[in-house]
Amino acid sequence: MPSASDPAAALLALGAATLGESGGHPMRARIAPAWPGARVAGPAFPARCTPGDNLAIHVAVARAPAGSVVVVDVGIERELGYFGEVLTTAAEARGLIGLVIDGGVRDVAALEAHHFPVFATGVALKGATKTLPGAIGTQVEVGDVPVHPGDWIVGDADGVTVVPRDRLEDVLTAGRARADNEARLFGELQRGATTIDLLGLDPSPIEGA
Repeated sequence: MPSASDPAAALLALGAATLGESGGHPMRARIAPAWPGARVAGPAFPARCTPGDNLAIHVAVARAPAGSVVVVDVGIERELGYFGEVLTTAAEARGLIGLVIDGGVRDVAALEAHHFPVFATGVALKGATKTLPGAIGTQVEVGDVPVHPGDWIVGDADGVTVVPRDRLEDVLTAGRARADNEARLFGELQRGATTIDLLGLDPSPIEGA
């Protein structure tokens, strides 16, 4: 297991699901990888768009520190392609490492070809305007979870979990303990134990049990 001196690697090793059960805040399931195998862990740089407009994303990509994950609230208009290959190319050139957006993206084959991790609510062809107000570097709500600047974002095949920046060590410690316990359970199951026994479940509500 990677050390706490490399939090991104430690978070990725534990994964979004384990962290979401260990004090992290899992985003709603509507936010999923835009391409198979996308994985990311890094500090959040939030952006808030006016619904239907992505000017705030362009500004965030230009202003976010290298190593950031841009995390975007697009409001109620999710079914647009707010992010595609042009912004991916710009983000890579700026040293950004991923995007989490509570809205649609497009150019998905290109995103995969770039190996740029993107987590979104879906794919949409129609683009957004680029003229309306927004905000960057301030708290947003994405996937029904508050995200502050510097919170840790962990995304993988299971979805996205937010680890508050001031609780990183606590969540890592709890996540490691959970992973160790699951490893013990796997061994017991392989030796013939049941989840009913190991988890102390009561089968009596199940007809025929």
